[in-house]
Amino acid sequence: MKSTNNFDPDINQVERVHIFVAGRVQGVGFRYFTLDIANRYNITGWVRNTHHQEVEIIAEGYRSNLEIFINLIRQGPSSAFVQDLNIEWLKPTKEFNRFSVLPTN
Repeated sequence: MKSTNNFDPDINQVERVHIFVAGRVQGVGFRYFTLDIANRYNITGWVRNTHHQEVEIIAEGYRSNLEIFINLIRQGPSSAFVQDLNIEWLKPTKEFNRFSVLPTN
């Protein structure tokens, strides 16, 4: 797992994370699994499949919720196999009001 931190974290601060998930993650319900977790933890943003057989996620929420979200994403649904996560922490834009499943990029 690769992780990049561009600023000082605070667990009660809203943050943004950009994640690429590699492994057997397409055609196994991974995007809707991600949507369910995001809704449970009040995370906004989106998830989509890529043409490189990965899943891409942009998520914003409290740091503590995002850390739980990432741990659950790492586990994935039972039909998936997560091989690697590439995680980049960013400053939030607060452009989202919900979490969405987007078409493949």
